[in-house]
Amino acid sequence: MRRTSPLARFFLIVAGCSLVGVTASQAQVLAAAKAKAKFLFKSADGKTDSAEIITKYAPSKIVHPFPKTDSSIDPKLSRAATIAEDRAHAHSREQCWHYVKEALVASGIISSYPKSVYAKEAGRELVSNYGFKKLAVHDPFQAPVGAVLVYGASRGAGHVEIRTKDGFVSDFRSKIPSRRPLLGVYAKS
Repeated sequence: MRRTSPLARFFLIVAGCSLVGVTASQAQVLAAAKAKAKFLFKSADGKTDSAEIITKYAPSKIVHPFPKTDSSIDPKLSRAATIAEDRAHAHSREQCWHYVKEALVASGIISSYPKSVYAKEAGRELVSNYGFKKLAVHDPFQAPVGAVLVYGASRGAGHVEIRTKDGFVSDFRSKIPSRRPLLGVYAKS
């Protein structure tokens, strides 16, 4: 058996460690290049989970047009939108038609409190008793500021809200319109 000097053994150990160190760091670089960046977190059931980190956004962002202030619409409707916004909450109280009625009366656009109970009946009452007109608008984002948007429901009361500069308001504020089917957009000249 051949004997190696302690100095030769030292050089062999240093060379072996550096070779292992280089291959380990190269393996880490290759693994990082192969795998996309992951965010580690604990899920609700306590298990460790991961999600891919998104580094690029979609090139075409979803943009909703700014609401228009229509000069042919009574400015009191814009005031009603402001009043409704001031009185609105962060979350629904399931009293949308009540809050919209209060805002319309407080702004002076209507003289008496509407008698209909259900929100989906608001459009009919506003047209027949208060001089509102149904606008030819089918997209809530295209409704002018102050317009009253009425939504239906197969079962239930429906929903009503007013278009504002920042979104929509009833008993709560929202950046997006209701998901219910739009029955009509109403305004008064």
